[in-house]
Amino acid sequence: MNKRTLYLAWQDHVRTRAWFPVGQLDFDGELHRFRYIRSAIRAVKHGFFPLPTFPDLYHCYEAEHLFPIFRHRIINPRRPGRELYLKRLGLSSNADPFEILAVNGGTRMTDPYEVFPRLVKEEDGSFRCRFFLHGWRHASAAAQDRLRELKSGEKLYLALELTNPRTTIAVQLQSTDHQVLGWAPRYLVNDLAHAMAEVPRYEASVVRVNRLATEVDHTGWGPDYVPLPPAWRVLIELRGRWIEHEPMTGDDYAPLA
Repeated sequence: MNKRTLYLAWQDHVRTRAWFPVGQLDFDGELHRFRYIRSAIRAVKHGFFPLPTFPDLYHCYEAEHLFPIFRHRIINPRRPGRELYLKRLGLSSNADPFEILAVNGGTRMTDPYEVFPRLVKEEDGSFRCRFFLHGWRHASAAAQDRLRELKSGEKLYLALELTNPRTTIAVQLQSTDHQVLGWAPRYLVNDLAHAMAEVPRYEASVVRVNRLATEVDHTGWGPDYVPLPPAWRVLIELRGRWIEHEPMTGDDYAPLA
């Protein structure tokens, strides 16, 4: 089995709301390894503390089984409602923990962490990634109405935003009638911006639109119903290509251990 990689990001909730990739989780088919990456040093200056499970920034942690901090971010295989849960993620019923975390983001209401997969550059330079639309709750009323009309398979436009008040650079997702629906995750922006600059041929589409609890008639739902996190509103797939750029290889992603 080829090595599979996920990253752990932390958000500065107090001051800047900025996201920082702080750790790297690898699995080679036998061992899980967690290491902090150099961006964690910048995060410390913004209030980040090493996780109790991984207290040393410069140590490589190994385990045969998935570490609890990640395992607790996916649905229990025996829990009722698992099939619906995976359907909302656009995954099959036999999806493994890494596949689930790569899409669900590992988000929890109780902490400032999110999980995202390593972007993989194929031999021809192409890449494909999926993520849930960020920031849609801050879109205009017209965009909110348009978002409710989205259909699976619908094409979306991308736009590079250079004057975002929070992050300066951002990647917008727009409907074909140019409503700004939301944004790509901030920790993907640098690599996506390189793709948009190098090869101006990229595309995005809607994989799935999940209805919120306020939009669902719960009559008849049993105890197996799994509440939908608002962050899972719209699942997006983006496809593009790099020529020179190698994704997630900058200094920020260098392991400290």
